[in-house]
Amino acid sequence: MVQADPTEHVGQHPAVIFSPAWGNRLNVACKRLLDVVVSTVVMVLLSPVYLALALAVRLSSPGPIFYCWRVAGKNGIPFVSYKFRSMVADADKLRSQLEPFNEMVGPVFKMTNDPRVTRVGAWMRRYSLDELPQLYSVFTGNMSLVGPRPPLLSEYAQFTDYQKQKLVIKPGITCLWQVNGRNEVKDFDDWVKLDLEYVRRWSPVLDMKILLKTARAVLVGSGK
Repeated sequence: MVQADPTEHVGQHPAVIFSPAWGNRLNVACKRLLDVVVSTVVMVLLSPVYLALALAVRLSSPGPIFYCWRVAGKNGIPFVSYKFRSMVADADKLRSQLEPFNEMVGPVFKMTNDPRVTRVGAWMRRYSLDELPQLYSVFTGNMSLVGPRPPLLSEYAQFTDYQKQKLVIKPGITCLWQVNGRNEVKDFDDWVKLDLEYVRRWSPVLDMKILLKTARAVLVGSGK
């Protein structure tokens, strides 16, 4: 991958600067190999957990087991990923009523104690268990273990050119934002800065550091 010229601009913002590691085919191949191996092993080993969570979602509230997450992938290309449903079945329709309580400045929605979250959903979110089905998207190649979080298509449609730069690479399940005070970041542009910092600093070692921090956060139940 060719490193962007830092003197070029997209609108009012510097163009994306890529880590030299992206130009190393072995590094990129190792990233993909890690994605395939980890997603496969975890899905197989945790298959009983998947079954238990599916049953918990089904019994806890009416609606489907999975939430079909229609998101923008690399370069904005849409795809469908899946999560265990952690909200009431008509959560997307209710979002417009909650917009006045949005704690994030920008096109994405974030609300502490979101009333749409079910009791089982809150517990799953605390330990990021609702994210487990996304490993299938990692296995198929639409996502990576580490990379910028994919936005909903409805959110991506509102992105500025600067914000769209976060998807110059494949999105991921975890990222710098999630392991560096995601609950404190209130401006979406600051979130984008962290994603672009990941693109600029990326290396297999950085991925391992982020994955270890993510594992630690999951074990202590710091999710919301």
